[in-house]
Amino acid sequence: MGRTGRFVPRTPAGQAGLAALLAAPAEAVIALDFDGTLAPIVPDPERARAHPGAVAALSRLAPLVGAVVVVTGRPAAVAARYGGFPDAPGLGHLTVLGQYGAERWEAGTGELTAPEPPPGVAAVRAGLPGVLERSGAHPGTWVEDKGRALAVHTRRTEAPDAALDLLREPLARLAAAHGLVVEPGRYVVELRPPGVDKGAALTAFLAERPAAGAVLYAGDDLGDLPAYAAVEKRRADGLPGLLVCSSGMVEGEAQVRELADRADLSVPGPSGLAALLDGLADRIGSAG
Repeated sequence: MGRTGRFVPRTPAGQAGLAALLAAPAEAVIALDFDGTLAPIVPDPERARAHPGAVAALSRLAPLVGAVVVVTGRPAAVAARYGGFPDAPGLGHLTVLGQYGAERWEAGTGELTAPEPPPGVAAVRAGLPGVLERSGAHPGTWVEDKGRALAVHTRRTEAPDAALDLLREPLARLAAAHGLVVEPGRYVVELRPPGVDKGAALTAFLAERPAAGAVLYAGDDLGDLPAYAAVEKRRADGLPGLLVCSSGMVEGEAQVRELADRADLSVPGPSGLAALLDGLADRIGSAG
């Protein structure tokens, strides 16, 4: 596979998905998580930026495929800005589905669709400081306000796992009291409205494209499992797909084992994803 010869799917389904993508790229959809996949994981999420090599690879690959979509829990405009997408060439038909599909940004027009969050989010925002105080949250615990969701991070604490375990139950009670759900991740618990996840967002996006062929989805954390499930459902219906795990971690963190076990192919973080996307562009371009 040219520069990506070391990236060979380990499963028959993944091999079939890759072959279908290369055979009919104009029908293919490239779907990508942001943090940990396009952008390296950093201690401060506000400092996350897409890996330059990944954006450059997307600029090469995007004009050759049917669609490129970034599916993220971040606000759509924030992901677009942190990704550098508005200024990158070749991304005219890239879409960002932010807040798990509740928000949408189109690179071709710069148009942003962002409805008002449900009232339960404001109630949780108001109640969260008291819950953290009463629960004895570890120093370094902090809250990321995503507008339509709130994420409680423990990555900066001295004992991130213990700090997160301490908060799981009280955060679940707070979310349930206001009609929200909790979504766990690496050293983070997110409180957000029910019925929104990356699988639902990807499924809705693909429903807009009934002629879509092979779907490649790349992610790195527990929140990507619903998107994996969406691709697996398509495969059960006879539609090809390729599941990629971005396994690059912050030093000292464990890989998300469930994601890696279900993936057809693992790459070493955003730099590995860039190599994979570059290799796809090479092969598709040479075939054309």
